[in-house]
Amino acid sequence: MARLVFGMNQSLDGYVDHMSFGPSPRLFRHFIDEAEQQAGSIYGRKIYEMMRYWDDEHPEWDADRQAFAAAWRRQSKWVASRGMPSLGPRATLLEGDLGDAIRQIKHEVEGEIEVAGPDLARSLTELGLIDEYRIYLHPVVLGSGTPYFAGPRPPLRLLAHDRIDDDVIRLRYVPV
Repeated sequence: MARLVFGMNQSLDGYVDHMSFGPSPRLFRHFIDEAEQQAGSIYGRKIYEMMRYWDDEHPEWDADRQAFAAAWRRQSKWVASRGMPSLGPRATLLEGDLGDAIRQIKHEVEGEIEVAGPDLARSLTELGLIDEYRIYLHPVVLGSGTPYFAGPRPPLRLLAHDRIDDDVIRLRYVPV
């Protein structure tokens, strides 16, 4: 049975914004290692459309970017959208009831599946389907934006914490 993990970079004041701050080379290497181990990813439409960047070839990429793209392309991807987004290779549009579709994926797939996007995570949290939350806490203050928890924070228990980079701490929580 698959485990759903929601993880994102977060500012000290609780916001996520990939344009305001991003991973250092060491943290990016960590994300490559995670992507290589994941069975797949579940995306909301907006984040999926941003991630489609990795479907294209970019000759200027360094070895780490090539490695991340290879890992991402290998994965199954499921997209939750009310519209009809353009889907790339190995991507499937989730149809019907979101909870039923995710439960079926969890039942049929082995391994860890990344959940990407606070809005999608909120919906899956409300359905009790996220198994772990990973916050990559950066020493950045944004003051506004999209919060990591797009809805009420669920009751959580700290599972682990570790330093991933010189100034980034990963906090791992599980629902209580």
